[in-house]
Amino acid sequence: GLAGLIVAVNAVPVAATPVSPPGSFRSVILGHGTYVSHGSLRLEKGLEIVVAQNTVDPGGSSGWHSHPGGAIVVVQVGEITTYRSAGNGDEQEVSSSDQATGGPFRHCIITRYTQGQSFIERPSEPLNAVNTGSIVATLFATFPGVPVVGGLPRPRTDVPNPGTCPV
Repeated sequence: GLAGLIVAVNAVPVAATPVSPPGSFRSVILGHGTYVSHGSLRLEKGLEIVVAQNTVDPGGSSGWHSHPGGAIVVVQVGEITTYRSAGNGDEQEVSSSDQATGGPFRHCIITRYTQGQSFIERPSEPLNAVNTGSIVATLFATFPGVPVVGGLPRPRTDVPNPGTCPV
C-alpha cells in the first residue's frame, strides 16, 4: 500500500518537467489526516492534510509543480533555491536580480533558503525547487487542503515548465 501511495504522489504526467537528474528528488509522506476540526485555518472540511519529508541531492530538482492547497516547507538540512513563476507582470513580482539586470526572466522570483528557514508555496502556483548546495537537502513539507484521488491524497500537481525561469 505504501509503495502505491508513493508512486501515486510522484506520478508524472506526459507534459510535466521531470525530476532532474532522475532519482535526485525523493518524497516520503510522513502522515496525513482529514481536516475535521473548527480551527482558525481556512481549510475545507473533508480535504486531507499531508506531511512529507523530501530529500534532494546536490544539483537535484523537484521539477515544475504546484500544490492545490499550497505548502509550508521547513529546510531541515542543507539549502534549496526556489524558482517561482510569477507570470502576472507586476513589478513587485519581479526578482531583485532581474530588476537590476532587466534580465530575460522578468517573471521569475528566485529565492535561496538555508537550514532552519521555512517558506510557503502559494496554492496552484508553479514552482521548481533546486538543491544549489553541496550536501543532500532535507525538507519537511505540510500540505493543507489536499484532494483525494482514487482513495489516495494528491498533494502535488506536476506542471509544464512555464518558460519564465532559467531552470
